[in-house]
Amino acid sequence: MALFHPTAFTSLCLFSNQRRTLNSSLVPKTSHAHTSNISRPLVLDKRRFGQVCCAALAEGVQEKQAQIPVEAEQDNISNEKYDWKEEWYPLYLTKEVPDDAPLGLTVFNKQLVLYRDGAGVLRCYEDRCPHRLAKLSEGQLVDGKLECLYHGWQFEGDGKCVKIPQLEEGATIPRAACAKKYHIKDSQGVVWVWMSDKNPPNTWKLPWFEHFARPGFTDLSSIHELPYDHSILLENLMDPAHVPISHDRTDFTAKREDAQPLGFTVLERTSRGFSGNWWRSKTPDLVNTLRFEAPCVLSNNLEFTDKQGIKQYFSALFLCRPSGQGKSMLIVRFGATMRSPLVKILPNWYLHQNACKVFEQDMGFLSSQNEVLMKEKSPTKDLYLNLRSIDGWVVEYRKWMDRAGHGMPYYFGHSTVRMPEEPAVLEHAPAGMVAAVAASPPAKGGVGETAVGNPANRYYRHVVHCKGCRLAVSRFEGWKKGLVMAGVVAAAMAVLVNGRQWKAAALLAAAVLLGGASACSVVVGLLTTNFVRTHRRI
Repeated sequence: MALFHPTAFTSLCLFSNQRRTLNSSLVPKTSHAHTSNISRPLVLDKRRFGQVCCAALAEGVQEKQAQIPVEAEQDNISNEKYDWKEEWYPLYLTKEVPDDAPLGLTVFNKQLVLYRDGAGVLRCYEDRCPHRLAKLSEGQLVDGKLECLYHGWQFEGDGKCVKIPQLEEGATIPRAACAKKYHIKDSQGVVWVWMSDKNPPNTWKLPWFEHFARPGFTDLSSIHELPYDHSILLENLMDPAHVPISHDRTDFTAKREDAQPLGFTVLERTSRGFSGNWWRSKTPDLVNTLRFEAPCVLSNNLEFTDKQGIKQYFSALFLCRPSGQGKSMLIVRFGATMRSPLVKILPNWYLHQNACKVFEQDMGFLSSQNEVLMKEKSPTKDLYLNLRSIDGWVVEYRKWMDRAGHGMPYYFGHSTVRMPEEPAVLEHAPAGMVAAVAASPPAKGGVGETAVGNPANRYYRHVVHCKGCRLAVSRFEGWKKGLVMAGVVAAAMAVLVNGRQWKAAALLAAAVLLGGASACSVVVGLLTTNFVRTHRRI
């Protein structure tokens, strides 16, 4: 059931049993502020957002009424200071951080390296060796220390350099030979980094998700690297109107005939974000609570009481890290207090590949949108045709960018815009068989074509960041090779043996073995091959 953004099959597996009871047991709520999964609620803004926060469109409304009036959306831009560095950013799922290799990550234009030391403690430095600026993420772990592979300098703990192979005998390591440390926090299964180089970590700003701390609450999480700006990603994730069209028949919950007007009500608005309710016009009692919190956290929550009178909770959580101009990394977490039997049957890799398919269905639209925004250099009010019945959250988010954008490296707001001052950094990966064989997951991928660092490639976007999916690819590739070899042997036996029964048995065995190899190849294709639209499904 695509309640929010349909990594739909995933949410369906966690939530399918709930659908039968919603219409009969859900009690409409006049306010859903209490359902937020952020422990420190935003302060209620008593001003009514009359033009944007509207009910679903009635049939026959005139075009001028359908469009959100630009003039009516004008809002006083807050002078409150916002600094993107004074925030916590989601780096990675804790369980996916490798034990045997450093991991290069980016927040806006700041390059970081994350690794586990010999004691299993997570460490984060600037991805730059103080010697000659080589990337530490291209290095290796030696006895729990991070070694730069350019000249062999080694670092540990808070970034202290503990070894310089070329140092003269008796000489001491210079004090300046240390890596810049970033504070990190492992919270609820996610590694967060505090980006400020001026102030100590502000734990009050560290997100806490109430539902994910509930007893019996289970979630299915995955990481996806995407080739467009994080603001476009967030805009897409808070747009339920596109789901029936863009993801039609991705599974049996998204259908284009379900496209309909939506209703929106903003409950809170501050310098750090906003929250409110939204619903579909055909099911007004099924009210979702959406919350955006700076810098890049989006959640959609649903509460209801089941037939047994037990309160159940569903949460779709999206942690969208800006990883450079035209790039973003998304941590998706679907969770619920009810588990469908289907989730126990289907392997996680299957649910993950379906999530990949959903993002690939949107990728062409969002990448082109990113390109147009960069080319036009105009605020979104001059480029978008926002409708009351679709774009309430999009307008609200872009207006928040107006309020906070002055503290970001670049942004596209509703009424204002700031273009990047620094050009995008384009990194060219090494080429050739040597580079491919030397690549080590998850930093670089595997061997062959899948090692190419292309954010439009499914393997690069997800599999290299997921231990489970990498293991599945490796196992199915191994099984395929073994089955092919066994099938060839069985076919050879059919030629060599005498007797019809033995020949028939050998041929049957060969067919079964080669069929199994083909099935393994199909699974590997599911995990590594992009979805391509045929435009002939209607």
